[in-house]
Amino acid sequence: MNLQKELNTRTDEKCELCSATANLHVFKVESAPEDDASGHVLICETCQTQIENSDQVKPNHWRCLNESMWSETPAVQVLAWRMLHRMRSEGWTQDLLDMLYLDEETLEWAKSTEVADGEEAIVHMDSNGNILEVGDTVTLTKDLNVKGGGFTAKRGTAVRRISLVHDNAGQIEGKVEGQHIVILTEYVKKQMGK
Repeated sequence: MNLQKELNTRTDEKCELCSATANLHVFKVESAPEDDASGHVLICETCQTQIENSDQVKPNHWRCLNESMWSETPAVQVLAWRMLHRMRSEGWTQDLLDMLYLDEETLEWAKSTEVADGEEAIVHMDSNGNILEVGDTVTLTKDLNVKGGGFTAKRGTAVRRISLVHDNAGQIEGKVEGQHIVILTEYVKKQMGK
C-alpha cells in the first residue's frame, strides 16, 4: 500500500489537524524517526501553509487542536505540540499545552526542531539574568500600573504559570488579580525552586 493510501485509510480522508476534507497533502513531520506512515500526516493546504510559514499563522484556525491533540498518532501529537508551543503567547494555547501529555520519546521528537525554529531562539530573562520558562512563577520587583485594568499590581505580587511573548524577549504574560496582563521582564524576579 502506498503512503497516500495508507494515510487516507488512517484518517478517513480528513486533515488530521483540522478535519478539513479538501486539498489534502501528505506531509512529512520534521525529524521523524521513521520514513513511513508513522512519520507523516495527512493535512490540508491551510494547515500546511501555516506550519511552514510562521508569519501566516492565524491562531483561531488552530483552535482545532483542542480535539486533534488527543490523536493516538505520535506524528499528529508532535505537530499539535509544536503549533501550540509556537503560539504559546495566546494564553488559551498554554492551557492546552498544560493538558497535552506526550510520552518521553514523542516529546523529544516534538522538541527536536525547537532551536532551529527562528522564533524559538528568543531567551527571556528576569531582572537578575535568570532564564524564564513557560510555567515559572515570578515576583514583581516594582509597583506596576495596569493599563485598562484600573488597578496597580503591587511589588512582591507573585505571578504564577507565566507564558512567554514569543516574539519579544522583554515581555511575559500572566494573571494578576484575575486579569491576564503583559509584564516587562525587567520588573520581575524568578522564584527559584525550594
